[in-house]
Amino acid sequence: MCYPTFTNRFAEGVATAALFAKRRSNREAMDIFQQLNQIAQERDIPVDELIRELEEALAVSYKKYVGATGDVSVKLDPTKGWTALLQKEVVGEVMEPSFQIGLVEARKRLPEIEIGDFLDVEVDPNRFGRIAAMTFKQVLTQKLREAEHRRIQETFAEKLHDVVSGTVLRKEEQSVFINVNHVEAELPPREQVRGERYVPNSSIRVFVYKVEEQRRGGPRVIVSRTHPNLVRKLFELEVPEIRDGIIEIMSVAREPGQRSKIAVMSNDERIDAVGACVGLRGARVQAVVEELNDEKIDIVPFSEDPKVFIVNALSPAKVNSIVVDENEHKATVIVPDSQQSLAIGKSGQNVRLAARLTGWGIDIKSDSQAAEDRQRSKAE
Repeated sequence: MCYPTFTNRFAEGVATAALFAKRRSNREAMDIFQQLNQIAQERDIPVDELIRELEEALAVSYKKYVGATGDVSVKLDPTKGWTALLQKEVVGEVMEPSFQIGLVEARKRLPEIEIGDFLDVEVDPNRFGRIAAMTFKQVLTQKLREAEHRRIQETFAEKLHDVVSGTVLRKEEQSVFINVNHVEAELPPREQVRGERYVPNSSIRVFVYKVEEQRRGGPRVIVSRTHPNLVRKLFELEVPEIRDGIIEIMSVAREPGQRSKIAVMSNDERIDAVGACVGLRGARVQAVVEELNDEKIDIVPFSEDPKVFIVNALSPAKVNSIVVDENEHKATVIVPDSQQSLAIGKSGQNVRLAARLTGWGIDIKSDSQAAEDRQRSKAE
């Protein structure tokens, strides 16, 4: 979340303006509000909320600095700087003028006041001091962190396990940071697609994987470009029938940056699930392919019959026959000799994805291999 840089810059600037606003000019006072507005825009936090937090922080730090026992209230004015009212205790003999006032002086302001009462007295901002400014910065840091924490939770409460759009900010220690609705989300190395380039200021869609609570630095939003559900959610965005529940994505298997397979089913016999996902002239699937930087996508029809489903999942390879072992949850698939390489795929990718998609172990054999097995069995 980059709290230290952000908070130190802001807190030091505001502390300086607050300390010297009345001693110099109104310009420093106006700087407070300029910085408040800047941070409010950067972090999408209401400026009124920041002003309240700042007033409270100044009050706490001043009270701690002078050791006051009464209440302290602080008000910020864009033209006058800041004013502080301290409740001074009325005493017979003043031992500590920072938070005590003599009875005689008090009665000049409020004739009926008695010893032991408290009187609101405006204090000199120039007595705030450097130590109090540091205290103010610490208090403000915490309050801004809490405000940021609340805002992140609100922003991502409904976006968890969904796709969001963002802008690439920078790469830092192998992680890529993405601006999502004024929140820095982290795309760690394990969630990046090998070979993808993340160019600063470029637009990108990511899957919100999780929000981690940290002891320091506030919540950490982790996003992904490799998660299989990124494919699922992108199709939901492109295909209205999926959003409406007419078509369901039954399973997804993915090797990020290379190839994905999705199995779809229609709840309306009049609508072809595969055709709807492909779209007119391939427009819908092409939009997803482009978002995934030309990752190949196979869309296959789902079936309750495992034999049919496995055959569909091995597409585009042609299958001659299939035998399933229900107990082992495995299938032996016989394909033409000319189709064996296609069925297995480069480095076994096609059969591997088909196995993940269906949840079945799949063994591919060519016609000639199957014939050899039969001859061997006869000989034995």
